[in-house]
Amino acid sequence: MSTDAQLVRDAAQRLLPRVIAHRRHLHANPELSFEEHQTAAYIGAALDELKIPYKKGVAGTGIVALIEGKHPSKKIIALRADMDALPIVETNTTEYVSRNKGVMHACGHDAHSASLLGVAAILSELRTQFEGTVKLIFQPGEEKLPGGASLMIKDGVLKDPVPSAIFAQHVFPSLPAGKVGFRSGMYMASTDELYLTVRGKGGHAAMPKEYVNPILAAAAIVTELHRQFMGSPDHIPPAVPTVLAFGRIEGLGATNVIPDTVQLQGTFRTMDENWRARAHEQLKALSAAVAESMHASCELEVRKGYPFLVNDPGLTARARAAAEEYLGKENVCELELRMTAEDFAWFSQQLPACFYRLGTASPDGKFRKGVHSSDFDIDERALETGMGLLSWIALKELTR
Repeated sequence: MSTDAQLVRDAAQRLLPRVIAHRRHLHANPELSFEEHQTAAYIGAALDELKIPYKKGVAGTGIVALIEGKHPSKKIIALRADMDALPIVETNTTEYVSRNKGVMHACGHDAHSASLLGVAAILSELRTQFEGTVKLIFQPGEEKLPGGASLMIKDGVLKDPVPSAIFAQHVFPSLPAGKVGFRSGMYMASTDELYLTVRGKGGHAAMPKEYVNPILAAAAIVTELHRQFMGSPDHIPPAVPTVLAFGRIEGLGATNVIPDTVQLQGTFRTMDENWRARAHEQLKALSAAVAESMHASCELEVRKGYPFLVNDPGLTARARAAAEEYLGKENVCELELRMTAEDFAWFSQQLPACFYRLGTASPDGKFRKGVHSSDFDIDERALETGMGLLSWIALKELTR
């Protein structure tokens, strides 16, 4: 059974004003991770209007809805959108600027949720033309460890019914609206937070025999870790992308005061779970050895974050083919591997998954500000592509 793509295109075009209104409401009323109470209430009301049944309160504020076609148990797939915003003061001056000062949808999650509401409307209209069930997942807390995806999985989001595949899309200001990007296999990195405390013995800077300088020890540790993990290809498994970086160092001494301790914060990212586990132990051992060699000591806390995100090759190939059919080959791009992270990775470690990018810039170059910036915004014509393509991908996968 096949649904004409033009039916989906027409529906997306007709529903665009409604979905823009959804997006603007969500953008103007952002909520931080795991605090998306009003966002969930708004999404629930929109689903009520569509007469789509749903369960609320999953992992706190998450919502899971089901759209059943003919023979609902024949095949089940899932579509996911995240709902949370970031602690950023918005500097845009649009009519839909954030009303919650210090909180902003700077990563496009408002567009993701609005697009999924558009998908809900389209698939609800077409439910007599497909077999199986589409599970809609509105997820909290993508921006904050341990990630809402992991908590929803623990809360049973991948059960009753069990989906055979899951899809998600994410705004991408590097591409203009109307274009999308795919990458098969490894796509985004795991992410771990590093908290390193180096302990020495403080004292007066003019009396070097009386102190052990933790700043020197910290500098030596960072230099050696960088050499081992970023400058020595032989130390890292072949073809496994790896990033180690420290972005914060704090030693509260003065021009002539050597502190007792120095604290550093950093990140470790890679795309192999076995290497990730080994690397954690090596980071701790190397740090301790360097500190000891300088008569200091150290403690390294590794806070495990999201796993790496892998796009199932077969599923991604089918989604890409559907995108080329829906948008034209000239509007479908190959993505480069990224060392950024996404908690959709939790889903990709559980079942076949496809995470692709939705262009949100204007053809004239407007709306190219990066995500997580205070003036991020999108060309809202991307919402038509967002809801239409995701609907088409779902329909094609159900009829496979």
